[in-house]
Amino acid sequence: MDEVELPDGRRAVREFIVHPGAACILALPDPHSLILVRQYRHAVGEELWEIPAGKLDPGETPLQCAKRELLEETGFEATTWQQCFRFLSSPGFSNEWLTLFAARSLTHVASRRMDEIPTCRAFPIDQAWQMVLSGEISDAKTVLAIQAAAAEQEPSCGT
Repeated sequence: MDEVELPDGRRAVREFIVHPGAACILALPDPHSLILVRQYRHAVGEELWEIPAGKLDPGETPLQCAKRELLEETGFEATTWQQCFRFLSSPGFSNEWLTLFAARSLTHVASRRMDEIPTCRAFPIDQAWQMVLSGEISDAKTVLAIQAAAAEQEPSCGT
């Protein structure tokens, strides 16, 4: 909680969350599909379809985090990684920066953490986009990643 001076000179109190940052992964098993995980989110009281993601551990780079989270949440590793872009999750109350990566050439190497992620599956990108439009997918990082994938069907992530 901080007391701040507004542009007009008035003082106000602002509450905010200090966050270490996070990485999120557009996991592409082929050019026309992506992997989503389904997990319970207490803040909204329901299970949500999301792209794999997680917060950075101390001293961890966003890429290291993305590789760790992809393995933990899906059991996959990728041989090709591309940083797409960084974005703020909700700057009205948090300083969390997320870095989106595209992961390609996926290989299943381990079991995912079933206690954390009970469901993990691949969806055609066009079906995932329809899930966004219908409201079935509402998580912002996931909507953004699916939109990037749907825009090209083979995301270039700016390259």
